[in-house]
Amino acid sequence: MYTDLHCHSARPEAELSLINFDLTSLNANDVDAAIEAAGRSRISAGLHPWYLAEPTLTPAFDALERLSPYLAAVGECGLDRCAATPYELQRRTFIRQIECAERWEKPLIVHCVRAYGDLLVLRQTLKPKQVWIVHGFTGKPGLAEQLVCAGCYLSFGKALLNPRASARDSWRTTPLDRVFLETDVADISIATIHAEAATIRGLDLTALQRQLVANFDRVFR
Repeated sequence: MYTDLHCHSARPEAELSLINFDLTSLNANDVDAAIEAAGRSRISAGLHPWYLAEPTLTPAFDALERLSPYLAAVGECGLDRCAATPYELQRRTFIRQIECAERWEKPLIVHCVRAYGDLLVLRQTLKPKQVWIVHGFTGKPGLAEQLVCAGCYLSFGKALLNPRASARDSWRTTPLDRVFLETDVADISIATIHAEAATIRGLDLTALQRQLVANFDRVFR
């Protein structure tokens, strides 16, 4: 069984997947589409830090509230120091979504670029009870260890296919009960990512798939 922690449309080869909807530009019809998708698969929804704007925050959070009964997770949301969005707006919106995840008792799907220090401080300060999953992780093993020790899960994607990527070393050393695999927006089969992930760790593919299913069941039960 193939699992896909973060994608933006249904992937036929992934029996277990989490389909993400960005609410910063959704209209009422799109919210209805997300609710319909929730009848077929797990969905997540949140306000992506790239697209935040003050005038759209209220309708976006209204949409998130409407979707809350259907969500398997909140996000993706987070912090990105390479984005044009003002950082204080990112931080304020991220904290509000952390509060939503806590109130609804949902896992949080985290986008983080060059802001891991701030992310770790927020986790230490706010002491959330819900699982945080850092999606699309590409960092080095030392950072991976810090995040796992802080209680986070890590989701790895297409970076595993790059022989020179630090993500491969991080994937190799991160405990298997704290990882996921994903396609995100990449035009790559999740089966390809699973196969490479198993090869990197010297694992039987079926054994890896069973572990990832167990992780899905634990976090999204």
